[in-house]
Amino acid sequence: MNILVLGQGFIGTNLIYRLLREEHRVVVFTKETDSRSRILGCNYVNGDFSLIENFPGLFDGIDVVFHLIGTTTPKESNDNPKYDISSNVISTVVMLDRCCRAGVKKVIFTSSGGTVYGLPRFIPITEDHPTEPICSYGISKLMIEKYLHMFNYLHGLNYQVLRISNPYGPYHSSESQGAADVFLSRVQRGEPIEIWGDGSVCRDYVYIDDVIDALYLSLLDNNEKVLNIGSGSGTTLNSLVSIIRDATGEKFDVIYKEGRNVDIPINVLSIERAAECYGWKPKVDLHRGIEMTWKWLVNERRETLGASSLTETPDANK
Repeated sequence: MNILVLGQGFIGTNLIYRLLREEHRVVVFTKETDSRSRILGCNYVNGDFSLIENFPGLFDGIDVVFHLIGTTTPKESNDNPKYDISSNVISTVVMLDRCCRAGVKKVIFTSSGGTVYGLPRFIPITEDHPTEPICSYGISKLMIEKYLHMFNYLHGLNYQVLRISNPYGPYHSSESQGAADVFLSRVQRGEPIEIWGDGSVCRDYVYIDDVIDALYLSLLDNNEKVLNIGSGSGTTLNSLVSIIRDATGEKFDVIYKEGRNVDIPINVLSIERAAECYGWKPKVDLHRGIEMTWKWLVNERRETLGASSLTETPDANK
């Protein structure tokens, strides 16, 4: 198929590699202009998602759009809700209109299983749980879900929403917002891990390869338009730290800071519906996933240092 991937961040990079392995034709829309970040085999269009109306031909000939772009984090979104809405929701509505005009068959959207539900009334959280987000980030994700439903009802644009819990794994950036990746990056740099609160906050961590499997299965038709994607089990931050110590063998300090009101005490997703619809279930447990992510981090650092040494000016005295 001809597939357009909006955004080449952590999830986007892993997804693009999978799509290329499956021999799809991939177009990537990204704000990143550094040619070193480009993946061979793709066609690139550089641009700002908030100016998506300036790219009217972007969707011509496209079968499926993966909408992975997000311009804020949960904490940042509350600092400037206006920007969160304008850069995410309004731009998405423009994008959906372009998809309808171009005859795009399906839009697959990565929503947030960690924020759209708000404070949980029961655990694990099913897709039918009330949606009462306490941050603008979650509200914007939910608004986009509703607009997808509207465009489907009014214009027949097919869609799939995946509410992803806390993904982690290779190709995350140093500015990643997930605890698992942030903690591992700090350990790799020899820095202490910082925890907001007493470490009892419980999250649902899912390895990136399992997320990509779910995204790829979303190319198939499915009557359930909204699916949770997670591990189905919860891990506290303190337990995550213990797993990282064991998996990496590294010594590091942990600093506890005052808790934040944006952090929900517990979030664990029910993943039964995804299993029923696609036969999907996670294959990588947290300990194994942390080991593989750590190995990737170490190898990436070695490659980066090796590349740097090749560009150093030779010392004539050596």
